[in-house]
Amino acid sequence: MQNSKLYCFGIHDDVLSSIQSLNYIPVGLGEDTISSGWLKDNTGNQIASKNKYYSELTFYYWLWKNKFKEMPNNIWIGFSQYRRHWKQNKDQLEVGYKLENEILKKIPFEWENFETILPNPINIQGLKFMKVIKSGKLAMLKNPSAILKKNRNIKFNFDMMHGVGTMDKAINLLDNDNKDDFYNFVNSNTSFSPANMFICRNKEKINNFFEVLFPWLSKCEKLFGFNLEGYGKIRIYAFLCERFLPFWFNKNSKVLEWPIIFHDLRK
Repeated sequence: MQNSKLYCFGIHDDVLSSIQSLNYIPVGLGEDTISSGWLKDNTGNQIASKNKYYSELTFYYWLWKNKFKEMPNNIWIGFSQYRRHWKQNKDQLEVGYKLENEILKKIPFEWENFETILPNPINIQGLKFMKVIKSGKLAMLKNPSAILKKNRNIKFNFDMMHGVGTMDKAINLLDNDNKDDFYNFVNSNTSFSPANMFICRNKEKINNFFEVLFPWLSKCEKLFGFNLEGYGKIRIYAFLCERFLPFWFNKNSKVLEWPIIFHDLRK
């Protein structure tokens, strides 16, 4: 794609050819991507051993530390996943669509006046009450007002899914420039752009984001460690980033929200 460098993450060898056919750069995460066609994050200055806990963030770190300086300025740098893909336009998907006809192939004209593209936000108020009761008893005890949907913010959702108090403890470790603003973001918003996906054409802005993100997560490691159990806690560092990323780019960049397609390349 002209004037862009777009990566697509995979964790299984059997999606490599599909990603290549979409003309994205295939990034292999974890131990199950052993084919030679993958770009890997386990060379040079890297944290690939933390992939179980960091997910796609281990590649972000590798790219930042090993390749970022040599990348050109003023190009769109972006990331997708083998199950989540940027859509070419905002038109509604038709029944029986073909992914190759809907996936991003060229930079849309609507992006011209924007710096960063984030996925359309997901609203976290829509969980069924029984799901909230089943998974969020402790979170509800701490925040009884969340019995009403209108009071279920990002902070409550994170407490429910990833451990009560985890978000507060992590925020306390943030730098002073972001601590209060991020606290207000998670307590006042009921939606966020998901999946740690973004596309940005300001290389310096991406670098600035990583300069805040990774030192913060390193501090969080000392608090939460790696003796973690259960999906919601094992990937705690990726989930923290998932909330921080849309906050940071909306605060520091001109953002356009854009649709993504959930389409598993393994099916």
